[in-house]
Amino acid sequence: MSDLAYLSASEAAARFRDGSLSPVELMQAVIDRANATEPAINAFTYRYDEQALDAARQAELAFAKGESMGPLAGLPVAVKDAGHIAGQPTSGGSLAMPYTPQPQTSPINERVLQAGAIVHARSATPEFSCAAYTWSDRWGITRNPWNPDMTPGGSSGGAGAALAAGSTTLATGSDIGGSIRIPASCCGIVGYKPPHGRNPVDAPFNLDFYCHTGPMARTVGDTILLQNAMCGPHPKDTTTLRPKLHLPTEFAPAKELRIAWSMDLGFFEVDPDVAANTRAALDVFRDLGAQVDEIALPWDWGVIDAALTHLRHIFGTSIAVDLPDSMDKLTSYGRAFAEAGLTVTSQDYYASLLRAGRMAVDFAEAIAGYDLFICPTTALPAVLADFDQSTDRVEINGKTVDAMLGWVMTVPFNMLSRHPVLSVPSGRASNGVPTGIQIVGHSYQDEDVFRAAMSYEAAAPHLFLGRRAPLPM
Repeated sequence: MSDLAYLSASEAAARFRDGSLSPVELMQAVIDRANATEPAINAFTYRYDEQALDAARQAELAFAKGESMGPLAGLPVAVKDAGHIAGQPTSGGSLAMPYTPQPQTSPINERVLQAGAIVHARSATPEFSCAAYTWSDRWGITRNPWNPDMTPGGSSGGAGAALAAGSTTLATGSDIGGSIRIPASCCGIVGYKPPHGRNPVDAPFNLDFYCHTGPMARTVGDTILLQNAMCGPHPKDTTTLRPKLHLPTEFAPAKELRIAWSMDLGFFEVDPDVAANTRAALDVFRDLGAQVDEIALPWDWGVIDAALTHLRHIFGTSIAVDLPDSMDKLTSYGRAFAEAGLTVTSQDYYASLLRAGRMAVDFAEAIAGYDLFICPTTALPAVLADFDQSTDRVEINGKTVDAMLGWVMTVPFNMLSRHPVLSVPSGRASNGVPTGIQIVGHSYQDEDVFRAAMSYEAAAPHLFLGRRAPLPM
């Protein structure tokens, strides 16, 4: 297949402007790659090939005329099938959702379209994005391009799979418990959870501090390109921060950065392959001249209990309330999650907020004197593609852990939502599935995580664009 399918968005944008590449050529390469990988990977719900090619031709003409174009002009983007685009249906991965087109576009998608990106497909999600894997009764199983027996993660799993498979150039994601960072780790790509308020979110979840929207890409530079288009205050989201933060594309080297790290956040069981790749990534930072120190965190499994309480109360209850007459149409895990939400008391929810508040103090004290914190993104490379958190078990190192959140190490940083977190690749496990690390900054210090990530990528480029997921058999 054409290497154009794996061309970075940043390079493609530059070549559009100098005339050495047409948006039509790139779009066709991406569509060809999707034709070769779908439906085996099943990364997409809806595809808009002809409309996308028409839009690419219009972009080609505009570039030829020297017209002023947006920063994402002509670039293929897969938009998560959870937010809305006016005139297109949004399925949320559920048989309970109607097939009718949406009347309005979500703020984050509005930004991407205004920047000139071309939506060629909608990426698959688990039902209502309430799982760390991606399958649904409506669309079937989405598989990891590196090992189709395994999940690409979730809930932005279709986005991660498409980027790894070369069937999109950029992708949007949302993250309420790790839904950007988990598929980034499982698929060997880059995913960013910005601080709460940096990017606009649809109401009412913009008011939930766990919830974020963010970019997914194959390189750090492409992640910056998409993040700069996404972020900034929006009239439909009063929680968005002023002024807009524009990230630079060049940073000082990582030398002299002070990095704290923990393998287990104080309580997680961590798979040996994940641990080995995390240590290798930390060695890259040491070789770059950073100070890298292991620290202890006073956290325990009560963190996961508090997070589950919060997610069930806010997120699970919303499903049950919005679809009271459609519970029989839900997946097994979607129904279990919705029903669990109705059992959470106000006292339980208040206790979860208290726990998040204590965690913020603990974390601030633990990383005082450091610029950044690093830990694995997931404790296990991935679960099976057809895993069901409502019935199946997860074991790590011979110990059973919570089936929903016990194998992912992301949700503590949704609880600490003001901290920017970037997941970048750290290697591959023995089963072929990629692994990742989370680079965590101090509250609202977005630039610090990208400074570290840019140096890391330059020192270990084979973990980024050098990777090509195989074609499915």
